[in-house]
Amino acid sequence: MFIRQTKTSNSTTGESYFTFRLVASERVGKQVRQRTLLNLGRQFTLPKDEWPLLCIRIEQILSGQRTLLPESATIEALAQRYAARLIASKQLGDAAVEISEVADYQEVDINSLEMVRPRSVGVEHAGLAALSWLGVTDILESVGMNAGQRACALGSIIGRMASPGSELSTWRWLQNTSAFGELIDGDFAGVPLMRLYRVSDYLVRHRETIESELFKRIDMLFSLPATVTLYDLTNTYFEGDAAGNLKAKRGHSKEKRSDCPLVTLGLVLDGSGFVRRSRMFEGNVSEGDTLEEMLKGLNAPKGAMVIMDRGIATEKNVAWLIEHNYRYLVVSRERSRQFDAEQATETSTASEEPIKIQRVLSDDGSEVRLYCYSEKRQEKETSMTKRFTERFEQGLTKLASSLENPRGIKSRDKLLEKIGRLKEKSHGIGQHYSITVTSDESGTKATSIKWEKNPVEGTQLTHPGVYCLRSNETTWDEAKLWQTYTMLTDLEAVFRSLKSELGLRPVFHHKEERTEGHLFITVLAYQVVQAIRMKLKSQGITSSWSILKETLSRQQRVTATFKQRDGRTLNVRKATVAEKSLKDIYDKLGISATPGGVQRLVA
Repeated sequence: MFIRQTKTSNSTTGESYFTFRLVASERVGKQVRQRTLLNLGRQFTLPKDEWPLLCIRIEQILSGQRTLLPESATIEALAQRYAARLIASKQLGDAAVEISEVADYQEVDINSLEMVRPRSVGVEHAGLAALSWLGVTDILESVGMNAGQRACALGSIIGRMASPGSELSTWRWLQNTSAFGELIDGDFAGVPLMRLYRVSDYLVRHRETIESELFKRIDMLFSLPATVTLYDLTNTYFEGDAAGNLKAKRGHSKEKRSDCPLVTLGLVLDGSGFVRRSRMFEGNVSEGDTLEEMLKGLNAPKGAMVIMDRGIATEKNVAWLIEHNYRYLVVSRERSRQFDAEQATETSTASEEPIKIQRVLSDDGSEVRLYCYSEKRQEKETSMTKRFTERFEQGLTKLASSLENPRGIKSRDKLLEKIGRLKEKSHGIGQHYSITVTSDESGTKATSIKWEKNPVEGTQLTHPGVYCLRSNETTWDEAKLWQTYTMLTDLEAVFRSLKSELGLRPVFHHKEERTEGHLFITVLAYQVVQAIRMKLKSQGITSSWSILKETLSRQQRVTATFKQRDGRTLNVRKATVAEKSLKDIYDKLGISATPGGVQRLVA
């Protein structure tokens, strides 16, 4: 076994470069033939005087020998990597065969057994199957990605599913933890980190085509009803100041990370929870200003219904939906609450919680409002207002006490400023109080503070548990409208999955295009996860991705090595046996329980 260096050139550019190959000599009759075992590529940088040491160490690993004098860490890592590739590729001649269903008995020394190179394979196996159903490889090829780029793109997507993190984290996972390379006959140990970044950039450049084609495949696969569109936004924060990203802005963080710059992710989904379109906006974007950009060009069928939350349901957006023949079902932005229990009908949630709904048709009959009352929501809002009220009154009491304190605030202007700030932080409770500040004859020094609670009608304080929905679908009854609105909770579940299960937060990049790539890869990973969950759900498995991933992650591919009686070493690489819960998932997905098959090599 030796390494050969060959000079070659690119037929297109004429560029000359060297490639490196691992070669073995073998006798065929009276002739000696040299056969390439592995192509080591252009990035093989080991010094030439260490090539023989590397070849010796590869032969030792394949034959089960231990070196008395360990080589350098670089040689050991390369030797382990190339030996594993040889076992997987079966390139050592007639002795390397794949085990078939026929029994194959070998006499081995049990005490010589070693289990080496464990690599995760369960999530990779299920993810690769779903990518195949969705035709992702064909989509990537259609936008111009070559085989190496496609492998990195698939690895990035499945890495986000299995071990969420940055591209650096995914690169390390592909190199050191995962057997994904074995499943696609690739070698990620030789892939530089920069290639994953460039693939991320490439995905973003072709985002519209990829999203459009992917949703077409999803629609064909699951026969989705194209009648409902859900739209909402979330944001993610940066680790660092992200000075090179023009979209990184400080705004309202949904993770309470106001200390960090943010970017906003907008998602348009269908009623089954698949993403139709995604976009990255500035971190301080106004929710109501994004709808038109996101829905234009979706080619939704005439009369499709759009469901969205209060932040996006501006009058301007509602008017745009009407103009473009959409139906809408939105959370009303009106502040005044009302509810008449005598005119309400009752329905229930999926968890059997009773909901009372009062249906009110507009004077011109063009819009219906649903005033909904939930006892559970009332308990929550009552608890919140009680807490805010107590906090507000404690603040007022503290300010009143300061007038008696020699060092307390006495200035009337400063006291009014403090009261204003207290109201600002009161979550709306301040509107229910009449506060009087009495001054001395000069009008500059406050002498007392008095307050009186006067609840404002139509607010959360007087109507806890009440909220309003509005829609231009006037032919549906209360129950159908409300049940349709609850699909918005599915959208919230999507965001939770993106953020907690698929590593949307935080972002470690500083460049805008890399940040967008991170978000887009997360969205693609979600599409694959949703396809797996939809297929399992149709057969009775409704587990979250976290639980499914935990079950899938138990399976590993390992290499078992034995010494045979004839002195040779038997290497068998295969996946561990799938436990019942895992086997059940594989059966329902229609895929093999032995990912990667079985390889045997005798050296």
